[in-house]
Amino acid sequence: MPDTDPAITPPPAPAQSRARRYYFLLVERFTMMSFAAAVEPLRLANRISGQNLYEWRVVGEGGDFAICSNGTRVMLDGGLSDTRREDTILVCGGIDIGRAATRPVLGWLRREARRGARMGALCTGAWVLAEAGLLDGRRATIHWENQDGFAEEFPDVSLIRTVFVEDGSRLTAAGGTAAIDLMLRQIARDHGNELAGRVADQLIHTSIRSEGDHQRLSIPTRIGARHPRLAQVLARMEANIEDPISPARLALDADMSPRQLERLFARYLGRSPKRYYMDIRLERARNLLTQTELSVIEVALACGFASVGHFSKCYRASFGSSPYRLRDTPALNAI
Repeated sequence: MPDTDPAITPPPAPAQSRARRYYFLLVERFTMMSFAAAVEPLRLANRISGQNLYEWRVVGEGGDFAICSNGTRVMLDGGLSDTRREDTILVCGGIDIGRAATRPVLGWLRREARRGARMGALCTGAWVLAEAGLLDGRRATIHWENQDGFAEEFPDVSLIRTVFVEDGSRLTAAGGTAAIDLMLRQIARDHGNELAGRVADQLIHTSIRSEGDHQRLSIPTRIGARHPRLAQVLARMEANIEDPISPARLALDADMSPRQLERLFARYLGRSPKRYYMDIRLERARNLLTQTELSVIEVALACGFASVGHFSKCYRASFGSSPYRLRDTPALNAI
């Protein structure tokens, strides 16, 4: 049976007098994976316990149906209705999340938060909660692909780059299977580790991750090579985008010669250190251009380019179009 964290989950508790209820707010282009990963643990908890421990409603603006990112239509139980004080609302995000933060949705979330409902988000749903001002002064997470833009747009939110975060009455999960871990945490807290473990077994979820686990694979796993000094250099590159470090300095700090570093990169990554560094800086730039309203010059500076001209030339060479073309469409469309 998978382990849970005994420091954060109580011993089994008696059944609640009435079921805990979740509202899943499905916005247009939500990700099916995150939604299913959150609702299935609740269903299994009911089935395994033989009790109606959890109830849920699927709601959305308009109240008819929502279309997920793979094109499937999901019928809704209703529109943006009143909740109980002890209910939990989870915003299920996906792509085009900027368009999902409509005035009716933001107004409903703010109203229900004032009424006392717990607020949560899956995948990019954290963007909607932040837009509503419901994460200000809180810790939260979001899918790793959207972290750069999120950090720029919402400086009052403490971005934590882990699989899920629970800060009082605010719950956020990074997306994908991270929603399973968040919901197993809730089940363990409500009804004990044993039930959470049995739910995980049914899901073939062999390791329940904690709030401190990282979203992405480790660098050695990502590159398919366990070379400590190469991993050290890559980690420094990823942590120093705005102020790039020269390959010569990286090599020296890793106790290697520049030629040794070149050979390592050629062998394991098929690129020079300079080319690899440029690629991750440009990827960061594309994220900022598509996820924020930062100007092209602001993006260039944030990604370590001294001039817009040099940035534009490198960007066009890598992606085949000018960074200015992304300014012709509303920000956040590519999320």
